[in-house]
Formats: sequence, C-alpha cells, structure tokens
Amino acid sequence: MATVNLGRIKPVFRGAYSGSTAYVVDDIVTSGNETYICIQAHGAGTQAVSQAAYWTKLAAKGTDGTDVGTTITTQGDILYRDGSGLQRLAKGTAAQVLKMNTAANAPEWGNLSSDWVKINYTDSTSSVSSHEFQGCFDDSTYSAYKIFITTEVGDGVQHYGYFMNGSTILNGTYDYRKGGINGYRQTNQSNNTAGANSDGDGRPSMDIGNWGQSDDSGVVTFNELTIFGPLASGRYRGVMASMGQRDNSGTDYFVGGFMYYLYVNNSNPIDGFKLDLSSGNFERLTFALYGIKK
Repeated sequence: MATVNLGRIKPVFRGAYSGSTAYVVDDIVTSGNETYICIQAHGAGTQAVSQAAYWTKLAAKGTDGTDVGTTITTQGDILYRDGSGLQRLAKGTAAQVLKMNTAANAPEWGNLSSDWVKINYTDSTSSVSSHEFQGCFDDSTYSAYKIFITTEVGDGVQHYGYFMNGSTILNGTYDYRKGGINGYRQTNQSNNTAGANSDGDGRPSMDIGNWGQSDDSGVVTFNELTIFGPLASGRYRGVMASMGQRDNSGTDYFVGGFMYYLYVNNSNPIDGFKLDLSSGNFERLTFALYGIKK
C-alpha cells in the first residue's frame, strides 16, 4: 500500500526563538513580544525571525504603554493624562482639596475656597488674663468680620473689648460710644427688661460681657461681634455685638444687642482687637475671628 506523507497535522509551539535551535515548517515561536510561524525549514543559527523568507509574523504587539509604576512613585500620588500622555500629580498637603487649574486642563491641589475664612482662633482651658490679635484685618478682601467668643469667669468679672493700632490699645476716654439695648434679664422666671442706653460722651472700652454683675458666679458668656471697615481712616468704625450669659445656678440670663462706634480723628488704621477682664483670669476662653469675603 502506498504511503502518503501528510506533513504536520497542526502547528507546534516551540517557545521563545533561539538561534541555537533548528526549525521546521509550522513551528511557532515568540520574539520581542511578537509571534512568528516558520514557513521554511532551516538549521540552527541560520535564520532569525527577521528573515521574511523563513518566518511570517502571526501577531504584532501594540504601541508600548507607560509603566505606571515608574510614573507614580510616592504614596498619595495621582495619575492623570495631559496632552502627551500619563503624568504624575504629587500628593498635596494636609487639608488641601483636588481642583481643576485655571486653564481647566489638569488637576491640581489647592485650599478649600469659602466666603467665610477663619483668621484667628484660640481655645484655652488654662487660666489666661486676655486675648488679642494684630494684623489680621484685610479690607481689600473682606467686607466685614465676625468674632465669636465663649468665656467662663468668676464672680463680678467684667469683659472689655478694645480695638488696637499695632501693639497700641485704643482705650481713650471718649473712644467708644454705645447705643442700643442695654440688656434683658430673666431671674427665676421673672422678667426684668432694661431700656435703651447710649453714651453721648463715650467711654474708654466696649463692655461686652457680664456687665460686672455681683450676683453671678461661674458666669458663662457667649458673644457674637460684627466689625465693619476697621482699616478705613478718618471716620467711625462700627461694631455690632450681641451677648447671652448665665450663672452657675442656671437661673440668671442676660441677652443684649449693642452698637459701638470708635471715632478715629487721625489716619491710623485699626488692625487688631483685644479682649480683657476687669480682674482675674478667664477660666475658659474660646475665641474665633472670621473674615467674610467681598
């Protein structure tokens, strides 16, 4: 019976191409991340896969991508694409947020934007006699300022507020003129309301807490002050203040609203504020200054 040579029934995968190996038709090899099939038998070390008479490419590789591991190198890095390829955005700093740049074509880190900006803050549980800040006003950025104060003091201790010019406390005899409601008091569910009050001749300070009540011990006071245009020169500077307080027994309450004006007869700006006491120390003081953006 005649014998018929059918040759190979199927291709044979030979692994990575080696110049020391002989290949026959239908051998399949890999080289340079691509795949080739032998179309003409040849001995070892004679025909590399680049020889088209002996090899045909079965599968070509695509364009090399970027090795992400060499692009982002530090914990917290972010990977993004610009106009040419993948890029690294290094991690930001604490409290920063991710936002788009001004050209709107790439991410960047930045501070959280808000119409309310915290400028000065203290929270003291130790005994302190006063708190002040300087150089915190910026009328080109802010239309007004808010101060929030929570204090705890002893019996009969009064709170005073002062504007400052640099390190100088503005406490002249006629600097501050008060107009508004003097206060409202509730004691053991019995109401006692004080009337309107004004100081035509002015005073050396702003009274913003406790009013020197002698029947209060362990007084907790809450203040909210709004300051307008402190850096303007040659005119009145306005402060609106509201206050609430209670004593240690929980039966005496005071609330009130005031308008204070500081008249400035020279060009010195007001760039600071001081909170002080008639005597002793604050047992607890929380003070926060915020600027309200224009």
